[in-house]
Amino acid sequence: MSKRIRSKYKINRRLGVNLWGRPKSPVNTREYGPGQHGRRRSKPTDYGTQLMAKQKLKGYYGNISEKQFRKYYAEAVRRKGDTSENLIGILESRLDAVVYRMKFVPTVFSSRQFVNHGHVRVNGQRVNIPSFMVKEGDVVEIKTGSEVIPMVIEALNSAEREIPDYMDVDVKKGKGTFVRIPKLEDVPYPVQMEPNLVIEFYSR
Repeated sequence: MSKRIRSKYKINRRLGVNLWGRPKSPVNTREYGPGQHGRRRSKPTDYGTQLMAKQKLKGYYGNISEKQFRKYYAEAVRRKGDTSENLIGILESRLDAVVYRMKFVPTVFSSRQFVNHGHVRVNGQRVNIPSFMVKEGDVVEIKTGSEVIPMVIEALNSAEREIPDYMDVDVKKGKGTFVRIPKLEDVPYPVQMEPNLVIEFYSR
């Protein structure tokens, strides 16, 4: 087992949830925390509950730094409308999140790497920045030649996830349109996300 997979599983066990809904997650059979004997889960404080909500949402999107996540919070506050909904919309607009949602790759971690290595085009232009913000109507596609990568073929043919309705994807062409910025209720999270608690955490 690779170090990357072990660390993802450790995140699942620390948070006590199957964060990405993977069938092989150890949380499915072992609900206790990481370590030889696990850790008892005491009743969390308000701060602890807010922190856990932040760790779940931040961890779900892979390797987002705390500094960057805090910037997304600041941008969500700046925008009009519900701040927690704005935060979800920003996170789901990241190019690596869009590539993952379109099922071009099997995991959020592989999505970041896939974009970094230049396998993705946005509106015909190569983009290798995972945090690139995709806009409504943008067309995202796999670069010609990259569609034969085994990881891509596996992801596109997998029945593990469905493509949400805020994406319009042609699986055969490896091409999709980011139709609209989703609301929390539109996003197919495998676990309950509470962005309102994340907002409370940062606004303390």
